[in-house]
Amino acid sequence: MPPPASPYGALPLREGEPAPSAAGEELLLVPPLNFAMVDRGVYRSGFPDVSNLPFLESLRLRSVLCLCPEPYPEVNLEFLHAHGIRLFQFGVDGSKEPFVNIPEDKICEALKVILDVRNHPVLIHCKRGKHRTGCVVGCLRKLQRWCLTSIFDEYQRFAAAKTRVSDLRFIELFDISSIKHLPPSFMG
Repeated sequence: MPPPASPYGALPLREGEPAPSAAGEELLLVPPLNFAMVDRGVYRSGFPDVSNLPFLESLRLRSVLCLCPEPYPEVNLEFLHAHGIRLFQFGVDGSKEPFVNIPEDKICEALKVILDVRNHPVLIHCKRGKHRTGCVVGCLRKLQRWCLTSIFDEYQRFAAAKTRVSDLRFIELFDISSIKHLPPSFMG
């Protein structure tokens, strides 16, 4: 039996099988800006727009973790609701240096959502998928016992010329002891 129709396009039935569109053509799946897999069941990106929704549907997400303080767009909320995807929103201000205030408590709460495998697959995003998302992923990497050089390399791959020293400092000084346990699935 075919999957139910979706306003965002049909889903592939098997990995590697193209999804047909209403006209019988392949559906174009467009990932959000700066999309990447972080770990099994954990993805990162910039803010998804309407053109990215079929791609997100293909991930079969259970949760979206948004790090932006602005109200979530109605079309995105409708998509989440239609697919039973839970929204976690931690409003971290996207200020630029030198006035960056990264709230450690919100980063800890975001990490707890990510570490809870019941929320997987989960997409972590901010506006561009660089700084706020990079800080959260960098702190996750510390929990995974990555060396700082590798953490900073990953951060810089996404931030490129917009690397913020304050973000790197935040990641370096982040106290992983505030997170009580790391599930075995994240241990490597």
